[in-house]
Amino acid sequence: MAGRPRGRRFRGNDAGRYPGLFLVITGTPAFYDGPSGVPRLAPLAQRLATDFSTDPRFDNPRAVQVRLPGFDRDALLTLGAKVRDLYAAGADEPDRIVKTVDDGYVGELADAVTGSLGGKVGVAPRVFLKKLVTDVLDRVDQFADFDPRRHYALTLVPDELSEVERNALAAPPAAHADDIDLDLP
Repeated sequence: MAGRPRGRRFRGNDAGRYPGLFLVITGTPAFYDGPSGVPRLAPLAQRLATDFSTDPRFDNPRAVQVRLPGFDRDALLTLGAKVRDLYAAGADEPDRIVKTVDDGYVGELADAVTGSLGGKVGVAPRVFLKKLVTDVLDRVDQFADFDPRRHYALTLVPDELSEVERNALAAPPAAHADDIDLDLP
């Protein structure tokens, strides 16, 4: 058997050992396209290569990479409700969690986070989910009398934010185009 590689060759399946396994890797555009990311290892870059030059309506959801559309308010609310429902499914009192953190509250929290980040919904998902899970759902789950509408006020501390989020936090949205200072000579 000299010259034959030992071990099993991965052929894109797991021989039934991991049914339903689906691996998701997320990354910024710099990870996928930057000089220190995926392009640095040619075999990986070749395997992950996906053509995004076509109309997004015809993206292949089975491709090795999928295009993620930007978040709008409706997408943020849908995400929050799904996370809440998944959280509740593993909780001791799922009905109390869904009742206390209802769709209306998910919307209130999404609006508060988005508003704190200059109205930029696309910047808000990470912070929104962190606040929803750690500041709201965990407390509702742990404390029977915790009501986020009465006992929780959103706070965003610069140390917990990424640079993009800190920039959004520091720059409130202009209400009108004339409110923007252009500093022209």
